[in-house]
Amino acid sequence: MKMIPLGRSGLTVSEYCLGTMTWGSQNTEAEGHAQADLALERGVTFWDTAEMYPVNPVRAETAGRSEEIIGTWLASRGQRDRLVIATKIAGKGQVIRPDQPIDGKVMRLAVEDSLRRLQTDYIDLYQLHWPNRGSYHFRQNWDYAPTGIDRAAETAAMTDILTAAQALIAEGKIRAIGLSNETVWGTARWLHLADTLGLPRMVSSQNEYSLLCRQFDTDHAELSLIEDVPLLAYSPLATGLLSGKYAGDVTPSDSRRAVVPTLGGRITPQVFPAVAATLGVAARHGLDPVQMSLAFCRSRPFVTLPIIGATKLADLETCIDAAALTLSPEVLADIDQLHRDHPRPF
Repeated sequence: MKMIPLGRSGLTVSEYCLGTMTWGSQNTEAEGHAQADLALERGVTFWDTAEMYPVNPVRAETAGRSEEIIGTWLASRGQRDRLVIATKIAGKGQVIRPDQPIDGKVMRLAVEDSLRRLQTDYIDLYQLHWPNRGSYHFRQNWDYAPTGIDRAAETAAMTDILTAAQALIAEGKIRAIGLSNETVWGTARWLHLADTLGLPRMVSSQNEYSLLCRQFDTDHAELSLIEDVPLLAYSPLATGLLSGKYAGDVTPSDSRRAVVPTLGGRITPQVFPAVAATLGVAARHGLDPVQMSLAFCRSRPFVTLPIIGATKLADLETCIDAAALTLSPEVLADIDQLHRDHPRPF
């Protein structure tokens, strides 16, 4: 498992990140602990969670449970100094503070709550789960220039968050701050304010990225490379589509699709032909499609760190084993043609 500098944060992380969003819903505490043990044993020391996890579905009564399971693992195993732990503050519109946007005061309270659940005294990477103004992720769009938007107020709100982050870093409660589900404009704006005002820079972007979702590949990739803001790629297996388990439009009873039938809008008339073509590329080259998909993420010219997660321990091990795979030029050429043939399946 390679170790990668996380942008300009000063942190060094494993090239694969362990995702924990099923811990507390699809996975029990014991199963979460078993995944944590396996990850640490195999060198996956970068772990990601969020205050609103678990998902599938998100519920007010289970929010925070994933962090709590990490906390009980830390309490029983120790090992905190070997890990880089990332979590996120939920934005407006979700089960935690549904009517309250992120601001400096809210962020401080949320950090304290996450520290308590995680049973630690610091968070390595603290991320904004999505921007206050909205997000185009998860198959949605919003009005990019709504009538009466107050850009000065938005700038003031962003400055307030960065100022709070600066104080939390000085107090040793967080080590770095990052983004999730942010736009190119938004990321550039955060960086500009930090550089202009001497406040902490956003060190990473956590956005969806996979063989079936390559929105990041254009302007965002350029910003990522030039500004040294790595991509933490969530859903690198397109919520399991790239494993082939849903091929032919089936729904295994123990799968995520059994709980979320549309897979967050990813089930479309175009998706199964794209999946079949992807599985065909893997078969022609004698590759496991899961490992090919993850290795593709790591092959990008901008730093991409896939967030891997599984409900079954054997599936998690398959994902971790992808770290040993380097794709040949022939495979990458076939993947390029695949993208041209199936550019946006969902």
